[in-house]
Amino acid sequence: MRFIDLQLFAEEKTEEATPHRLQEVRRKGQAARSNDLSASLVLLALVLFIYWRRESFWVVTWRILSTFLSFPRQELDADGLIALFYLALFETGKLLLLLFGVAAVVGLAANWAQVGFIFSTENLMPRLENLNPIKGFQRLFSRRSLVELGKSLAKVLIIGVVVWQVVRAKFQKLFLAPEMGLVQVAQEMARIIFEVALGAMAVYLVLGALDFVFQRREFLRALRMTREEVKEELKQTEGDPLVRSRLREKQRKLARHRMMHAVPQATVVITNPVHLAVALRYREEEGAPRVVAKGAGSIALRIIQVAREHRVPVIQNPPVAQALYRKAEIGEEIPVELYQAVAEILAYIYRIQGHW
Repeated sequence: MRFIDLQLFAEEKTEEATPHRLQEVRRKGQAARSNDLSASLVLLALVLFIYWRRESFWVVTWRILSTFLSFPRQELDADGLIALFYLALFETGKLLLLLFGVAAVVGLAANWAQVGFIFSTENLMPRLENLNPIKGFQRLFSRRSLVELGKSLAKVLIIGVVVWQVVRAKFQKLFLAPEMGLVQVAQEMARIIFEVALGAMAVYLVLGALDFVFQRREFLRALRMTREEVKEELKQTEGDPLVRSRLREKQRKLARHRMMHAVPQATVVITNPVHLAVALRYREEEGAPRVVAKGAGSIALRIIQVAREHRVPVIQNPPVAQALYRKAEIGEEIPVELYQAVAEILAYIYRIQGHW
């Protein structure tokens, strides 16, 4: 007995995600984002901020050290140590508060730039499937986990190479450090650390940008749909195509019904001679004549029939009928260029009817 793999008959997901599908997953709090890009921007901002406020860090460090060194030895008991601890905590706390503020602002801005504002409680809801150890094991060794592991190793390798290149270029200055003063050594070390950190963060930022492109591509690929899913979604959002066609047909019938009711109030019906028919109504208080009904084929024949039943004049004038049919819509005034031709037709009707 041969077993048939039903997956061979499964339709491939070849269609891009529809706007409705993207909105649905966004409402659930899902969007394409790169944690590496956000982290790189935050770390780069912190490096630049620390270098910009480096004098403040030196001042705080020197204030703590000078207070400790000037403290009388005989008074350096438990209370003295606690006082020094509170001093260090207060001084460093002010700088750390600024660092946390910078990190929070840049982190929020980076996430907002990637996905915009998303508020969803979907991810806060507990899911039993997350407690399944089998699925957890599968996620641990899934394709995505292996890709993330490879990316992490690649980041460490690339950033390590860049850091090594920057440090190696500074080796000569480091070898001359014993000949420098304490202040010069500290300044040179701070400059080298800043250059190393800046180079590493610049590379990390480039990797984060590439990761954002990768994450977006993978996100859209995971949301691809089959043609059957697209059709089903269209049915749910816009209705069944058969139902829509029936509704349109019903709307057309209602429009024709209203149009036929307006024919008896028409002043004249101009034909071509039976293929087209345009019914005009002229009232002095309304200004220019208006098109109250028009149609081709069977609709034109019906307009002519209704007009004759209600003794509305029917005039054969193919050029005027064709021009009115093309250029004027129902309920609109006739075009200016047809004023003269229609006026002649109306004058002819009024002469026949004895109005003039």
